[in-house]
Amino acid sequence: RAPRNLPHTMTDSDVNRLLESCDVSTAVGLRDRAFLEFLYATGARISEVASLKLEQVDLQNGTVRLFGKGSKERIVPLYESAIEWLKKYLRSSRPTLLLKDKASRAHSALFISVRGNTMSADSLRKVFSSYLTAAGLDSSLSPHAMRHTYATELLGGGADLRVVQELLGHESLSTTQVYTHLSVDRLKEAAKAAHPRSK
Repeated sequence: RAPRNLPHTMTDSDVNRLLESCDVSTAVGLRDRAFLEFLYATGARISEVASLKLEQVDLQNGTVRLFGKGSKERIVPLYESAIEWLKKYLRSSRPTLLLKDKASRAHSALFISVRGNTMSADSLRKVFSSYLTAAGLDSSLSPHAMRHTYATELLGGGADLRVVQELLGHESLSTTQVYTHLSVDRLKEAAKAAHPRSK
């Protein structure tokens, strides 16, 4: 039986609108594009992104090491576009933002604030929220909606439930199973839209 409250997900066009609302000609806009691409590519929790260190990201191999609940480590692959945006951010935007730190500290965090400091989970949430507004999307969506979308897209694309469990860092398979309901709903909608007898 499906749980009463299914997670909120975003459509592919919603995600595209969100990503394209970043002004990548600025250091901050480029950082934000890399951040949003990272969320979509990994399904990471916002707390995991906030605690992310440079050494955890291996762009050469296209993977990231994430530490979830109970410091449980998992390795998640990154798609090509996310790798490219992260490379651009690390090459030009991050060094520019680091210059804003008056104390000139050597920060190991991946994402750097406009003041040249490590970004907190709250500041990352605010960034996400500002782009929802800019893209004209539902303001009640949270970064967790990207995680839900990531999981649903993987299952919809044929990924094994246990693989998705591993990628999300879920302790229990039953936690991951909520996404199978979302995938079935999407299949029903697709069939209804495409089948001649459903009109």
